[in-house]
Amino acid sequence: MTATRYPFLDHSGPLAMAHRGGALHPDNIGYENSMRAFAHAVGLGYEYLETDLHATSDGVVVAFHDDRLDRVTDRTGVISELPWSEVSKARINGHEPIPLLLDVLEEWPTLRLNLDIKAPNGVQPAADVIRKAGAIDRVCVSSFSQRRVWSIRRELGERLCTGFGRVEIAALRYSPFPLVLPGTGACIQIPEYYGRFKVLTPGLIRRAHAAGRQVHVWTVDDADEINRFLDAGVDGIFTDRTDILRDVLIARGQWNPNGASA
Repeated sequence: MTATRYPFLDHSGPLAMAHRGGALHPDNIGYENSMRAFAHAVGLGYEYLETDLHATSDGVVVAFHDDRLDRVTDRTGVISELPWSEVSKARINGHEPIPLLLDVLEEWPTLRLNLDIKAPNGVQPAADVIRKAGAIDRVCVSSFSQRRVWSIRRELGERLCTGFGRVEIAALRYSPFPLVLPGTGACIQIPEYYGRFKVLTPGLIRRAHAAGRQVHVWTVDDADEINRFLDAGVDGIFTDRTDILRDVLIARGQWNPNGASA
């Protein structure tokens, strides 16, 4: 585990992160990104949750993966085009309301959240919620968009832990010198492959660690694959199968649900 000045990353052991609350755990099928799923992961001992963020047309930030309601709720429509008064009526799997980011932060005041801002209109509202909740030190913000990563850093300042944006990942992978630049992210959060292109390599892990950055891989649901990545030196794993990751870490003597500093 690489040293870090960010409380979010301060943990004695690999960061075990419940992707969408553990979307593929048998008890959570159909309830991804719901308070029910998040509570289930917390009950297993997870101290890190992952959720995506969207903002409604009137600037309310929801913890939800898709840009549309259609796939997992009993309503339809694009979240950014609907007011909260309409989005709030949707029910995940017909039963669970869509949680607000503020609800999640307030329900578990010591829990750490990895947040992926999925649309440009979510940056400012998400920054406002994080400030309101006093949660800068217990969140890490990522995005596929380098521009959104830069924007949230400007909004919340140097205390905020962020992942690398795509430009920074490319620079780290291809630069002839280790990337140690002020203002870059604290961690690299990537899959092993983007399409057919392998991005997570032993060389990238070495370069990241040499630059004092952590490497988190997503989304890994197979025990053999989890072991392979841990053996390769990754610092954190996102999983939909919270049961499998937990069992692997227990078997390795690396499950530490109280390892995050308060």
